[in-house]
Amino acid sequence: MFVPTDPLGIDELLAPEDLAIRDTVRQWAADRVLPHIAQWYEDGELPQIRELARELGALGALGMSLEGYGCAGASAVQYGLACLELEAADSGIRSLVSVQGSLAMYAIHRFGSEEQKQHWLPGMAAGEHIGCFGLTEPDVGSDPASMRTYAKKDGSDWVLSGRKMWITNGSVAAVAVVWAQTDDGVRGFVVPTGTRGFSAPEIKHKWSLRASVTSELVMDEVRLPGDAVLPGVRGLKGPLSCLSHARYGIVWGSMGAARASFEAALDYARTREQFGRPIGGFQLTQAKLADMALELHKGILLAHHLGRRMDAGTLRPEQISFGKLNNVREAIEICRTARTILGANGISLEYPVMRHATNLESVLTYEGTVEMHQLVLGKALTGLDAFR
Repeated sequence: MFVPTDPLGIDELLAPEDLAIRDTVRQWAADRVLPHIAQWYEDGELPQIRELARELGALGALGMSLEGYGCAGASAVQYGLACLELEAADSGIRSLVSVQGSLAMYAIHRFGSEEQKQHWLPGMAAGEHIGCFGLTEPDVGSDPASMRTYAKKDGSDWVLSGRKMWITNGSVAAVAVVWAQTDDGVRGFVVPTGTRGFSAPEIKHKWSLRASVTSELVMDEVRLPGDAVLPGVRGLKGPLSCLSHARYGIVWGSMGAARASFEAALDYARTREQFGRPIGGFQLTQAKLADMALELHKGILLAHHLGRRMDAGTLRPEQISFGKLNNVREAIEICRTARTILGANGISLEYPVMRHATNLESVLTYEGTVEMHQLVLGKALTGLDAFR
C-alpha cells in the first residue's frame, strides 16, 4: 500500500522503540506547541519557555543522546526523530532543545570535570536549569579563531571579558558555556549567569525564529573560580565538536519544517478548488508535489543514514556538513514551493508555511553557513584548503 506521508516506507526502518519515541514527541508538540505557536510567532516571544523546558525534560528530550546524569541515553536516530518532530512544530522549539542538549550539555558532558557534570547536568536534563552556548561574537561568526572574548588568570581565578551574539536561550539561561581566548589557547568556561558582571540582553526585532529567545551575552570582567574552566579540551576542537553534534540535529530538524509545509500544501491542493475542481488535479500542481516529496524523503533517508553512522561511531564532520547543506537548502525550497500552492493563503499564519520558511532562513546560516559547508566538502573532495 502506497502511503502519501511515507511513500518510501521509511517507517519500516524504525524499531518499535524508535516509533514510540517519535510518536510521543509528535503528540507533545501537537498538544503543547501547535495550538499556540502562530500567536507566539506573531508576538515575537516564547512566553512559556521555562515550563516547556521542564516538560521536555520529563520527556527525556534534553541531552537525549547523552549517557548518565539523568540523561535518556537514546540512540542518535531517536534523537534525530525527536528533532524532526520538534521542528515540524517550529524551529525555535527545536533550537531550544538543540542548544540545551547538543551544545551546552554536550560541552559539559564531554569536556567537563566530574564536579561540573554532577552540579549541572541532572538539572539541565530535567529542564530545571536552561543552558546556552557562547561562541559567535558581534564581529566574529564563521571564523571563531578570531574571537575577541578573553579570559585571563588572576591568582587562582579567571577574569572573563567580551561579548557574544545571537545566543539562543541566553536571557533565560542559568548557565552559559562561553568560549574565550586565553594565554593557553581557546578554552571553555562554565559561567553561572547570576555571576557579577554577566548580563544577557534579549535581541528583539527579529523576522525569523520569532518564537525563540535570542540574546547577546556581555561579560564585563566576570570573575570565575579556577575550576570554572572545562578541563577536557583546549583549542577550537572543543566548540567545533559541539557544533557538529548540534548540526546533526539540524539535518533531521530541517526535514520536520519541510514535512509540515509539504503536508499543508498537499491538504490544501486536495481541497482548494479553481476552475471547477481541486487544484491538486492539475498537472503543474502535481509536478510540484511530486518534486517536493522526492526531496523531502531523500532528505529523511539521508538523515537516517547519518544517524546510523553516528550510532556506529563512524560519522565524520564532513558527512554532517553534507547533510546540513543539503537538507536545509532543500527544506527552504520545499517551503517556497508549498507557498506557491497555497497562493496568498501561504503568507498567512493560519498555515505554517511562511513561518517555517522564514525560520529556515536562520537555520540556513547558523551553525555553519552554506559557504562554510561547501568549503568543508570542497576540502574533503580535493584535499586543498580554501579557507585561508
